[in-house]
Amino acid sequence: MEKEEIFSSKVKHDGIFLFKDFYKFCYDWLTDETGLLVAEGKYAEKLAGDAKEINIEWEGTKKITDYFKYSVKVKFRILNMKEVEIMQGNAKIKTNKGSVEIKTSGNLLRDYDGKFEKTGFQKFLRSIYEKWVIASRIEQMEDKLIGKCDEFLNQAKAWLDLEGRK
Repeated sequence: MEKEEIFSSKVKHDGIFLFKDFYKFCYDWLTDETGLLVAEGKYAEKLAGDAKEINIEWEGTKKITDYFKYSVKVKFRILNMKEVEIMQGNAKIKTNKGSVEIKTSGNLLRDYDGKFEKTGFQKFLRSIYEKWVIASRIEQMEDKLIGKCDEFLNQAKAWLDLEGRK
């Protein structure tokens, strides 16, 4: 199996956001808009006085063909998260305030079942196949994955920005 990281980026946000809604928004967007099967590999909370630090790691995969698979990793780091009350209209509501960092990386996995890894000759044939037969297809798949990863970060940032203005 060959794994190549083709996207890596992050966004940061400081301000007001309701953590549980943000978590749900991100999960739902990734599963609904990209079709990724998302699994949570890590969820860790640390208390420091009245503030929380939360670290979350997700990995999502999607089989594209028998040869290609997407793998997307998302890491959330929430620092100094506190519960706060804000006025929304005429009502006080409880929400959260803190610093959010989201890192996303996307990988295109080729020959993920290792069908072409059995002999040196098969590896050689695979390199010719990828370089000459399906090069434009690989590029299309990479572009699509980059687009989805980038769009996820933009949507998450837009959600946070919108929440911060309530």
